Amino acid sequence: MELLIIIVIMGVVYSLAVTNFTKLSDDSSNLTLLTLKEYLQDIPHFKSVKILCLNDCSECSFYVDGLKSRSVEGFLDRSVKVYSYESSYGFTEVEKEIFFNVDDVEEDLCFSYSVDVNGVGDQVLVEFKDKYYDFSTYFSSTLLYNSMQEVIKDKETLFQEVMR
Repeated sequence: MELLIIIVIMGVVYSLAVTNFTKLSDDSSNLTLLTLKEYLQDIPHFKSVKILCLNDCSECSFYVDGLKSRSVEGFLDRSVKVYSYESSYGFTEVEKEIFFNVDDVEEDLCFSYSVDVNGVGDQVLVEFKDKYYDFSTYFSSTLLYNSMQEVIKDKETLFQEVMR
């Protein structure tokens, strides 16, 4: 009986691992900032899934529940900027996080974005190549803007609607 339970548990773990690897081995050539949130939400995870881009942002790695799973090249470059929004202060640039690799050596974190187990991602605005990607909506797709003024206008309109 104990052997049967162990076999069932191993089968479940194996099927979860295969599902993760199948999803992560998908062609990421269509991965953009506009599709990043949904891409991460679709990766099976128990705690969180994130993308970390180090140094000059030339290579980004996916981490599923804290474990590095795969990397993608050419997704971003050093010009990416991340902002947070407060209705009182407007947009402020987010300071880069401190990241230590497996050898406990600090590395330059160029960009990061994560989604928790409920599918809720970081509430940020990302500027990249003169486009603005609004990740602040909880359960809807990432919004794309052509200027910071458009984003500010939408945020102020939303704030006014909430205040009514």
